[in-house]
Amino acid sequence: MNIPSELKYTKDHEWIKVEGDVITIGITDFAQSELGDIVYVEVETVDETLDAEEVFGTVEAVKTVSDLFLPVAGEIIEFNESLEDEPEKVNTDPYGEGWMVKVKVSNVSDLDNLLSAEDYKGVISA
Repeated sequence: MNIPSELKYTKDHEWIKVEGDVITIGITDFAQSELGDIVYVEVETVDETLDAEEVFGTVEAVKTVSDLFLPVAGEIIEFNESLEDEPEKVNTDPYGEGWMVKVKVSNVSDLDNLLSAEDYKGVISA
């Protein structure tokens, strides 16, 4: 199971890469393996400002559809449009080309509530 130590995580199995007040969000290797083959990623919240824990999109796999929850309040500023044609990138490269959205964070201190790689390992092994 790949859990890069430089990223932050949520209990909802999302990873967060922090670059100043902009974060990049995707789903973890664990999440994509649990979902199976990803066939569609939908994000219709670009240019919207959402609160933490609001749904910003969905991931559709062969067997199920899962909501994507925003880990911190902020404005969705970009969607990885390559996922429209190649949603399987989420399976093959969840921490790279499979990223989903970029968000301008409303309150940077909210990032303190995210999990470290070690904490996330505890969540998935529980």
